[in-house]
Amino acid sequence: MSLVNGVGVGLAFLVLRGRLLFNVLAMVAEFEADLIRARTREGMAVAKAKGRLRGKQPKLSKTQEAHLVSVHPAGTHTTVKLAELFAVVRSTVYRAIKRAGDTTA
Repeated sequence: MSLVNGVGVGLAFLVLRGRLLFNVLAMVAEFEADLIRARTREGMAVAKAKGRLRGKQPKLSKTQEAHLVSVHPAGTHTTVKLAELFAVVRSTVYRAIKRAGDTTA
């Protein structure tokens, strides 16, 4: 392929045109992503203003957590058994006990 003879000129033009098309598509995709981010931030701000933005809900209610913390020091149930009784994972039990200030877990 020699550019001197003009054989590779068409191929070089195709490569340049392809690169231009790719860059234009990349710019459009980046613009769309920015629009989505902006709309998401606006929606979250509106929800927060209305008091509807709350995040992940706790697995245990306050009364369930208080009951779990009161049962734990008795030593009648293991942490695994408490997790089964309250239908949560062990880390939730450990976290509830830690929040209550009990360091025996």
